[in-house]
Amino acid sequence: MKNRILGYRTRIDEIIEKNAPDTNWQELLNEHLVQVGFFQHERLVHLLVTLAFALFAIMTIFVTMFSPTPGLFALTILFLVLLIPYIQHYYLLENETQKMYVQYDKILAHIREEKGAQK
Repeated sequence: MKNRILGYRTRIDEIIEKNAPDTNWQELLNEHLVQVGFFQHERLVHLLVTLAFALFAIMTIFVTMFSPTPGLFALTILFLVLLIPYIQHYYLLENETQKMYVQYDKILAHIREEKGAQK
């Protein structure tokens, strides 16, 4: 997913920066909205998974405080270790989706500019 979201955003940045006269901005906008929807869904799923792991980690910490056993210590460490990559991945999804909103605004500006030039 990381490569897909970064590759897609980079490709759109290049198209926007290039500003080629033959670019179909409306078609690009429609594609972009679909892709943003996919990434928003992925972001929501990873938010829920991250929250679940955080909740499990907190619960095991409390249980370990009141009933310390080697198994509970291991489970607590496991949840905390797994929580780190989940947070990193969610952070990536959140930031890249926010950047795609900026891209959306730029594509929309190109469409408005084209419509203004056609009048």
